Amino acid sequence: MKTLQTATLLTATLTTGLMAGLFTAFAYAVMPGLGRSSDQAMVEAMQNINKAIVNPFFMLLFMGSLPLLGLAVFLAWKGHGRPALPWLVAALVLYLIAFVVTSGVNVPLNDKLAKAGDPRHMKDLGAVRQEFESAWVTWNAVRALLHAAAFGCLVWALVVYGAHRLHESDTAGPAGYGTHGPALANSYHRPSPEQPWSAGPRG
Repeated sequence: MKTLQTATLLTATLTTGLMAGLFTAFAYAVMPGLGRSSDQAMVEAMQNINKAIVNPFFMLLFMGSLPLLGLAVFLAWKGHGRPALPWLVAALVLYLIAFVVTSGVNVPLNDKLAKAGDPRHMKDLGAVRQEFESAWVTWNAVRALLHAAAFGCLVWALVVYGAHRLHESDTAGPAGYGTHGPALANSYHRPSPEQPWSAGPRG
Protein backbone atom coordinates (compact mmCIF):
# COMPACT_ATOMS: atom_id res chain seq x y z
CA MET A 1 0.00 0.00 0.00
CA LYS A 2 2.80 2.43 0.86
CA THR A 3 4.56 1.72 -2.41
CA LEU A 4 1.37 2.32 -4.40
CA GLN A 5 0.68 5.52 -2.49
CA THR A 6 4.18 6.85 -3.08
CA ALA A 7 4.12 5.96 -6.79
CA THR A 8 0.68 7.53 -7.24
CA LEU A 9 1.68 10.75 -5.51
CA LEU A 10 4.90 11.07 -7.49
CA THR A 11 3.16 10.38 -10.81
CA ALA A 12 0.32 12.81 -10.07
CA THR A 13 2.85 15.49 -9.17
CA LEU A 14 4.77 14.89 -12.40
CA THR A 15 1.74 14.96 -14.70
CA THR A 16 0.26 18.02 -12.98
CA GLY A 17 3.60 19.80 -13.20
CA LEU A 18 3.85 19.07 -16.92
CA MET A 19 0.38 20.51 -17.52
CA ALA A 20 1.18 23.56 -15.42
CA GLY A 21 4.36 24.09 -17.43
CA LEU A 22 2.52 23.78 -20.74
CA PHE A 23 -0.20 26.32 -19.99
CA THR A 24 2.22 28.67 -18.26
CA ALA A 25 4.51 28.60 -21.30
CA PHE A 26 1.56 29.66 -23.44
CA ALA A 27 0.88 32.51 -21.02
CA TYR A 28 4.39 33.99 -20.87
CA ALA A 29 5.90 33.01 -24.23
CA VAL A 30 3.64 31.56 -26.93
CA MET A 31 0.71 33.97 -26.82
CA PRO A 32 2.83 37.13 -26.34
CA GLY A 33 4.86 36.02 -29.35
CA LEU A 34 1.77 35.38 -31.46
CA GLY A 35 0.37 38.68 -30.26
CA ARG A 36 3.13 40.41 -32.22
CA SER A 37 2.25 38.52 -35.39
CA SER A 38 -0.13 39.50 -38.18
CA ASP A 39 -3.79 38.49 -38.01
CA GLN A 40 -3.34 35.74 -40.56
CA ALA A 41 -0.19 34.36 -38.92
CA MET A 42 -1.76 34.37 -35.48
CA VAL A 43 -5.03 32.69 -36.50
CA GLU A 44 -3.30 30.12 -38.68
CA ALA A 45 -0.76 29.29 -35.96
CA MET A 46 -3.45 28.77 -33.32
CA GLN A 47 -5.52 26.61 -35.64
CA ASN A 48 -2.50 24.40 -36.29
CA ILE A 49 -1.53 24.29 -32.59
CA ASN A 50 -5.07 23.28 -31.62
CA LYS A 51 -4.95 20.42 -34.12
CA ALA A 52 -1.48 19.24 -33.13
CA ILE A 53 -2.03 19.32 -29.38
CA VAL A 54 -4.87 16.79 -29.49
CA ASN A 55 -2.55 13.79 -29.38
CA PRO A 56 -2.28 10.72 -27.14
CA PHE A 57 0.54 12.15 -25.01
CA PHE A 58 -1.32 15.37 -24.19
CA MET A 59 -4.59 13.55 -23.56
CA LEU A 60 -2.89 11.02 -21.28
CA LEU A 61 -1.38 13.79 -19.16
CA PHE A 62 -4.42 16.08 -19.19
CA MET A 63 -7.04 13.40 -18.54
CA GLY A 64 -4.85 11.01 -16.55
CA SER A 65 -4.00 13.51 -13.83
CA LEU A 66 -7.55 13.52 -12.49
CA PRO A 67 -7.82 9.80 -11.63
CA LEU A 68 -4.27 9.90 -10.26
CA LEU A 69 -5.17 12.78 -7.96
CA GLY A 70 -8.37 11.02 -6.93
CA LEU A 71 -6.46 7.85 -6.14
CA ALA A 72 -3.83 9.82 -4.18
CA VAL A 73 -6.58 11.40 -2.08
CA PHE A 74 -8.24 8.02 -1.47
CA LEU A 75 -5.00 6.32 -0.45
CA ALA A 76 -4.06 9.15 1.92
CA TRP A 77 -7.51 8.98 3.48
CA LYS A 78 -7.54 5.21 3.89
CA GLY A 79 -3.89 4.52 4.54
CA HIS A 80 -0.70 6.30 5.46
CA GLY A 81 0.18 9.93 4.93
CA ARG A 82 -3.00 11.40 6.39
CA PRO A 83 -1.23 14.72 7.19
CA ALA A 84 -0.83 15.28 3.43
CA LEU A 85 -4.55 14.79 2.77
CA PRO A 86 -5.59 18.51 2.92
CA TRP A 87 -2.95 19.41 0.34
CA LEU A 88 -4.01 16.55 -1.91
CA VAL A 89 -7.65 17.59 -1.69
CA ALA A 90 -6.67 21.18 -2.51
CA ALA A 91 -4.68 20.01 -5.53
CA LEU A 92 -7.60 17.91 -6.75
CA VAL A 93 -10.06 20.80 -6.40
CA LEU A 94 -7.72 23.23 -8.18
CA TYR A 95 -7.14 20.77 -11.01
CA LEU A 96 -10.88 20.16 -11.38
CA ILE A 97 -11.52 23.91 -11.67
CA ALA A 98 -8.75 24.22 -14.26
CA PHE A 99 -10.22 21.25 -16.13
CA VAL A 100 -13.62 22.98 -16.23
CA VAL A 101 -12.00 26.20 -17.49
CA THR A 102 -10.26 24.32 -20.30
CA SER A 103 -13.30 22.26 -21.26
CA GLY A 104 -15.83 25.05 -20.84
CA VAL A 105 -13.96 28.06 -22.23
CA ASN A 106 -10.71 27.38 -24.07
CA VAL A 107 -11.84 24.31 -26.02
CA PRO A 108 -15.06 25.98 -27.30
CA LEU A 109 -12.98 28.98 -28.38
CA ASN A 110 -10.64 26.62 -30.23
CA ASP A 111 -13.58 24.93 -31.93
CA LYS A 112 -15.06 28.26 -32.95
CA LEU A 113 -11.75 29.37 -34.40
CA ALA A 114 -11.47 26.13 -36.37
CA LYS A 115 -14.97 26.61 -37.81
CA ALA A 116 -14.06 30.10 -38.97
CA GLY A 117 -12.21 28.47 -41.83
CA ASP A 118 -9.05 29.28 -43.72
CA PRO A 119 -7.64 32.62 -42.54
CA ARG A 120 -6.66 33.45 -46.11
CA HIS A 121 -10.32 33.56 -47.06
CA MET A 122 -11.88 35.15 -43.97
CA LYS A 123 -13.83 38.34 -44.65
CA ASP A 124 -13.11 39.99 -41.29
CA LEU A 125 -9.92 38.35 -40.06
CA GLY A 126 -9.23 41.06 -37.50
CA ALA A 127 -12.59 40.60 -35.79
CA VAL A 128 -12.14 36.82 -35.69
CA ARG A 129 -8.76 37.26 -34.07
CA GLN A 130 -9.95 39.79 -31.53
CA GLU A 131 -12.91 37.69 -30.47
CA PHE A 132 -10.69 34.66 -29.96
CA GLU A 133 -7.45 36.12 -28.63
CA SER A 134 -8.61 38.34 -25.78
CA ALA A 135 -10.80 35.69 -24.15
CA TRP A 136 -8.41 32.80 -24.80
CA VAL A 137 -5.38 34.59 -23.36
CA THR A 138 -7.27 35.65 -20.24
CA TRP A 139 -8.66 32.20 -19.45
CA ASN A 140 -5.40 30.50 -20.30
CA ALA A 141 -3.72 32.66 -17.66
CA VAL A 142 -6.42 31.59 -15.19
CA ARG A 143 -5.94 27.90 -15.86
CA ALA A 144 -2.16 28.28 -15.82
CA LEU A 145 -2.38 29.76 -12.32
CA LEU A 146 -4.75 27.00 -11.20
CA HIS A 147 -2.49 24.25 -12.53
CA ALA A 148 0.58 25.89 -10.99
CA ALA A 149 -1.21 26.15 -7.64
CA ALA A 150 -2.23 22.48 -7.86
CA PHE A 151 1.37 21.54 -8.61
CA GLY A 152 2.57 23.57 -5.62
CA CYS A 153 0.09 21.78 -3.35
CA LEU A 154 1.33 18.42 -4.59
CA VAL A 155 4.96 19.34 -4.05
CA TRP A 156 4.18 20.31 -0.47
CA ALA A 157 2.09 17.15 -0.06
CA LEU A 158 5.20 15.19 -1.02
CA VAL A 159 7.20 17.03 1.64
CA VAL A 160 4.56 16.37 4.31
CA TYR A 161 4.15 12.76 3.22
CA GLY A 162 7.91 12.17 3.28
CA ALA A 163 8.23 13.72 6.73
CA HIS A 164 5.38 11.54 7.98
CA ARG A 165 6.98 8.40 6.57
CA LEU A 166 10.29 9.34 8.18
CA HIS A 167 8.58 9.92 11.52
CA GLU A 168 6.87 6.55 11.27
CA SER A 169 10.21 4.90 10.54
CA ASP A 170 11.87 6.58 13.51
CA THR A 171 9.01 5.61 15.78
CA ALA A 172 9.11 1.99 14.71
CA GLY A 173 12.87 1.81 15.21
CA PRO A 174 15.11 -0.99 13.99
CA ALA A 175 13.96 -4.60 14.21
CA GLY A 176 10.57 -3.51 15.55
CA TYR A 177 11.86 -2.53 19.02
CA GLY A 178 10.60 1.04 18.87
CA THR A 179 12.63 4.22 19.26
CA HIS A 180 15.02 2.58 21.74
CA GLY A 181 15.92 -0.19 19.32
CA PRO A 182 18.24 -2.96 20.51
CA ALA A 183 19.04 -1.07 23.71
CA LEU A 184 15.52 -1.76 24.92
CA ALA A 185 15.82 -5.41 23.91
CA ASN A 186 19.09 -5.77 25.81
CA SER A 187 17.47 -4.45 28.96
CA TYR A 188 15.29 -7.54 29.05
CA HIS A 189 18.38 -9.68 29.69
CA ARG A 190 19.84 -7.72 32.56
CA PRO A 191 19.99 -9.66 35.86
CA SER A 192 17.57 -8.77 38.60
CA PRO A 193 18.81 -7.64 42.04
CA GLU A 194 18.08 -11.14 43.34
CA GLN A 195 20.43 -12.59 40.74
CA PRO A 196 23.91 -11.22 41.47
CA TRP A 197 26.57 -11.20 38.82
CA SER A 198 28.72 -14.30 38.74
CA ALA A 199 32.34 -13.60 39.68
CA GLY A 200 33.54 -16.66 37.81
CA PRO A 201 35.52 -19.57 39.26
CA ARG A 202 37.78 -18.88 42.21
CA GLY A 203 41.02 -20.62 42.60
